[in-house]
Amino acid sequence: MACAEDPGANLAEAEARVRAAAAAGARLVALPELYRSRYFCQRQDADAFDLAEPVPGPTTDRLGAAARETGAWILAPVFERRAAGLYHNTAVLLAPDGGLSRYRKMHIPHDPQFEEKYYFAPGDTGFRVFDLGFLRLGVLICWDQWFPEAARLCALAGADLLLYPTAIGWLPEEKAAEGAAQRDAWRTVQRGHAIANGLYVAAVNRVGTEPGPAPGAAIEFWGGSFLCDPLGTLVAEAGEEPETLFAEIDPARIETVRRAWPFLRDRRPDAYRGLLEVFGASGGADADGAERA
Repeated sequence: MACAEDPGANLAEAEARVRAAAAAGARLVALPELYRSRYFCQRQDADAFDLAEPVPGPTTDRLGAAARETGAWILAPVFERRAAGLYHNTAVLLAPDGGLSRYRKMHIPHDPQFEEKYYFAPGDTGFRVFDLGFLRLGVLICWDQWFPEAARLCALAGADLLLYPTAIGWLPEEKAAEGAAQRDAWRTVQRGHAIANGLYVAAVNRVGTEPGPAPGAAIEFWGGSFLCDPLGTLVAEAGEEPETLFAEIDPARIETVRRAWPFLRDRRPDAYRGLLEVFGASGGADADGAERA
């Protein structure tokens, strides 16, 4: 989606697209991160907290009705108001039977024009996997895309598909020199998660250019939503215009790939204690007993 200033208009467009996708046969429909508004995190503005809503709330009520009426599962990102002064970047999974589950974004970025730490408390849900009956879904959000630990924990919990609602794009001063490399890195790291964990990965990004905090500042969201299979092969990819992208997932493909490349079998959790350190973890002892740093 390209997101307009009016949150009501964005929700109406999202609902229409969800219903159309379900009518065309989609069993799971996902929307981009924070799609109900323009990307307000480009600046620090206390008035932007007025965009937040409770869960359950207006978005989940409306799209929950669409899930019940169409029989499709819907992944709906929400700027969640948990309490006064406590907000989360949340993805809500709405079930056809009326059920509601949520994942709160765990990794929160803070960079020029991506000032999310001002708005969002880190998630406390952990890395969750949801059983849809026809597949097991791991939900992560945008900045989580860069962390292999999150993808691996979802894989260990049985995910068939990792799904990342996203809002990522170029800053004007970076696109010419780094734009192609940035977009390629974004796609490559996620394809790497698919390969390393033997599962499907999908990213759902917004499109369009949204004005920034100063004249000449903006973010050009690059779109490029995609699905790749457990070998990292692109199954489907969108462009830079609004589009509903359809793709099929074959859970049997996971079994085939993991039999050939059994990375989960060959893991050594007993050797990974350093992952609990922030940086500079001990690597264990050398043959002579000396500690490596």
